[in-house]
Amino acid sequence: MAEKFDAIIVGAGQAGPPLAGKLTDAGHTVAMIERKLVGGTCVNYGCIPTKTLVASAHAAHMARRGADFGIGAGQITVDMAKVKARKEKVSGDDRRGVESWLQNMKGCTLIRGHARFEGPNTMSVDGRQLEADRIFLNVGGRAVAPDMPGLSDIDYMTNVGILELDTVPEHLVIIGGSYIGLEFAQMYRRFGARVTVIERGPRLTPREDDDVSAAIKEILEAEGIDVVVDAAGIRFAKRDNGFEVTPRDGEQPIAGTHLLVAVGRTPNTDDLGLEAAGVETDNRGYIVVDDELKTSVDHIWAMGDCNGRGAFTHTSYNDFEIVAANVGVFDGVSRRVSDRVPTYALFIDPPLGRAGMTVEAVRKSGRKALVGKRPMTRVGRAVEKGETQGFMKVVVDAETDEILGAAILGVGGDEVIHAILDIMTAKKPYTAISRTMHIHPTVSELVPTTLQEMTPLD
Repeated sequence: MAEKFDAIIVGAGQAGPPLAGKLTDAGHTVAMIERKLVGGTCVNYGCIPTKTLVASAHAAHMARRGADFGIGAGQITVDMAKVKARKEKVSGDDRRGVESWLQNMKGCTLIRGHARFEGPNTMSVDGRQLEADRIFLNVGGRAVAPDMPGLSDIDYMTNVGILELDTVPEHLVIIGGSYIGLEFAQMYRRFGARVTVIERGPRLTPREDDDVSAAIKEILEAEGIDVVVDAAGIRFAKRDNGFEVTPRDGEQPIAGTHLLVAVGRTPNTDDLGLEAAGVETDNRGYIVVDDELKTSVDHIWAMGDCNGRGAFTHTSYNDFEIVAANVGVFDGVSRRVSDRVPTYALFIDPPLGRAGMTVEAVRKSGRKALVGKRPMTRVGRAVEKGETQGFMKVVVDAETDEILGAAILGVGGDEVIHAILDIMTAKKPYTAISRTMHIHPTVSELVPTTLQEMTPLD
């Protein structure tokens, strides 16, 4: 006989635990099901461990630059075992904190195992039968490795496996020139590895404007990272001490000792038994949801990476807020995915903060627009810190004065972008920032100046 709950939540990633908290606070009983690690990708394989590693890499980089600031730091060495141990402690402490919260949450039952639908309201977890009037899916995604010639013959890592390294690779080759790959590229170069990034497309970070992609490439190459683009015919060959990769026909192969494949992700929806519940997916496996994150079945919702509406921790958490509001356990205001402004960051150093549309997307839309751009060499705070790479760029609708998008590639860019994001969400005109007095000396103080110096977009 099935155990009955008011709600079943599948997946203890970013959206699941806070939703369990809101539901139990409202008096509902919740079954929280997790087959692997509580905390999901962010806590265990994503943001928390990778940004902890980024911090260690930044410390090594700044120590090597000590002479630039009049500081003698001596020979700089990296103890990768200690770097890994620090990463595991930060990530582990976070995971254990979420586990403790769930285990001590009144009304919540944490169940370990793999969940599958047996009907619209019933699920089995390794033979245990569960039933609920509401079901929330928060099953996340995983890295994919495409079918490239020779890849199956060699050892390779994804974003999960590379976190287990406790030594610095001699030569790390990364397939994929987007966000995950580039963060690991810079990180391991700063740890002391030789690094080569191979991208099949014509440029890195293809979703960004050309000038952003070009600046990112310059930043990475300035640190000694080799970048290969237009790699249309990637193939691999196993060697005694590693492997060789040929980017395209007629090119000399590149020998490597470690390989990271970072070319995309797929949702964890293929083994949930969704067909038994009547839950629809698209041709890529993402669960189809409406603007309130409800699936094709009225009492089932999908949150986080599995719904195709965002692949970030912040979109997952916002999914929780949307769902919780719409089922009546959070803030009492109806909320929708279409209300949010797309935003994300690339956490290389300096970071890229992004909000809204690219300039190229605005240009293609045909609307009249203004654009402002300022190099970080003309930002006093960046000069003082000796970090003048990058620029800030904002694009504005010339008729409504609404900010359409922004890219802040530079020191503090991942924080500065929020001043723009808040104005965009509030649907205020750009003058709400351009006429605001900001604190000196900061990076943010040059956002108003940039907005005061805009010119028409070609």
